Order: sequence, then structure tokens, then C-alpha cells
Amino acid sequence: MNVSFYDLNLSDLENVMKEWGEPVFRAKQIWQFVYKKLYLDPQLWNTVPKELRNRFLNEYDFHPVTEIKNIQSEDKQTEKILLQLSDGKKIEAVLMRYYERNTICISSQAGCAMNCAFCATGQMGFIRNLSVGEIVGQVLFFAEKLKLEEKKLTNIVIMGMGEPFHNYDHVMKAIDIINDSDGFQFGERRITISTVGIIPMIEKFTKAKRQINLAVSLHAPTSKIRDQIIPANKKYPLEQLIETCKTYTEKTGRRITFEYALIHGFNDSPEEAALLAKLLKGMLCHVNLIPLNSTIKFDQKGSSRERTNDFKMMLDKYGIACSIRLKRGVDIGAGCGQLLTSSSKNE
Repeated sequence: MNVSFYDLNLSDLENVMKEWGEPVFRAKQIWQFVYKKLYLDPQLWNTVPKELRNRFLNEYDFHPVTEIKNIQSEDKQTEKILLQLSDGKKIEAVLMRYYERNTICISSQAGCAMNCAFCATGQMGFIRNLSVGEIVGQVLFFAEKLKLEEKKLTNIVIMGMGEPFHNYDHVMKAIDIINDSDGFQFGERRITISTVGIIPMIEKFTKAKRQINLAVSLHAPTSKIRDQIIPANKKYPLEQLIETCKTYTEKTGRRITFEYALIHGFNDSPEEAALLAKLLKGMLCHVNLIPLNSTIKFDQKGSSRERTNDFKMMLDKYGIACSIRLKRGVDIGAGCGQLLTSSSKNE
């Protein structure tokens, strides 16, 4: 199995040129063909010698992710794509179209070890981490797709399958590659990473002082409630997580987003909204309220519109910035927490 070309950053590619006895300037030339022009077939690199193009074709994989199924929402604004990796494992990713905005939700792992009760990906179990090339490959897959429509990718959320901070190094190198000023040049401020709350990795991310947006899956105002739906809370308790998040905002000056899935009769009362407000008081943050999306193995219902609005009004009353997330792709299983493939560990 060939190595993915997208595993390489520009420095890696320059080293390949040196090893092959080629002029180093070829690296930037090729880099710009791929990342500026989206020429993902080496045969399109018309100013690169044919022998060199053929060598890349023979030694590198330029299609680490392959579309095998595409499902569109009824309103045609959301597409869920089932992608196959080079070893046959499968992942899902989502394209969401808004007015003057095209956002993709990509995966960092096949499956997930976090086992959050309401998340379909967690119910799959963990299969493996994605490589750098498989993460970058998802971005280029959608960028190429949008290019054919004469549109551009505007936002990336790493909120698909998997816990990004359990694949930290690969995720960060992938972001470095798509952020590179000589290539794809996708700004960090247009990228969001979502984590269930892996405290040591949030601390590492804080020290890195990146411009990437950070979102934390909170979903409860107390550890007693959070323990019931997020197993990771036992290892990384809510109180410690909140302190870590406060440190992040203080040291970086960047706002943090807290995701809160509203589950009817479980975490959506006015009293729980007041507890959440008390927990987050004084922090530079925004709460994203998400009426729960249904999954096969979690039979509780999402909050009604009335309870959702009441919860938001309580947060507003306490001065906590918040919004209700617009539901997208729920009819095709592309909503928050719904990504699921038929893959298994033995597949």
C-alpha cells in the first residue's frame, strides 16, 4: 500500500526531492499544483517532467479517501458522504451549505473510544486513528467537489467521527498542511476542533497558542449528570475540565464554545440552566444548545422547542452568551452525534 502524498508537509516533500536527486524547487512547484490549483492527478502537473510525475503516481497514493455513498438531505443543503479508506475501513463526513458559506464536518478517527451514550460513533467503538493524509484527503475531497460547482470551502469543523485530541499529532499536522501559506492557505480561525474534554491535551493545545477554535462537548451542568452520558467524565471530572477551560481562555484570549445537547427531562430544566450559568460565570465562552438528535441505541428524546427556548432564556438571564444550533441533515443521519458506518473492528 502506497503512502499518502498528503501525509507530507512542504519540508517533507523537499526532503523527498533531495532523496530522489531532483532540484529542491520542484517541491514547491508540485505543492502549489496540488494545494493551490487542486490538481490531485500528477499527470496534470504540466511543467513537471513526465518521469517525475510517473514516479509520484507509482510511489504515492493521491486518493486516500474514496466516495462510496452520497446522501442528500431533503432541502439539498446537506450531504453526508460515506468514504472508504485505503485499507477498506469507512468513515463519514458532511458538507453543509449555507448562504455564502460552505462548511465541512470531517472525521479524525474511524469509530471512537469515548462511548458517549447518545453518540452513534461512540456506539461503534474505536477502530483506528486516521493518518494525516486521510484527514487532509477529506478536506481536498470536498474542496475539489466545491471547485466543480465554482464554490469555495469556507469553514472546517473537526467534529465528525472520533475524538480529535486522541489523534492530536495527526490532526495538528493536517491543519498545518492546509494552513500552509504556499499552498491551500486555509486560515486557522476558520477551523474548529471539538473535544469531549481530554484535559492533558487541552493543556497542550493551550500552550501551542494556535488560532484554531476550540469546542468542548459539555452536555451537563454537574458531574453527577455528566457521568451518566459521558464515561470520560470519570477520568476528567467536570470541575477540573472547567478550570482547564478557564485557563485556556485566560492564556490565549480566545473564546471557547461549549456544546450542550438538550435531552428531554434529563439535563434541560431551568434549574439545570441556572447551574450551567453558575458553572460558566465569568468565562469567555459561548454555549451552543443542540436539541438531541436520535440514534439507534439511545432512546431518549431531544428537548421540545419550548423547553429549549426556556433553557436559552435562563442562560440569557444570567448573561451567558448562547445560541440554538440550526438543525442540519438530521433526516439523513448527518446531525450532531449521528455519524455511523457499518464498519467494525473485524471488518
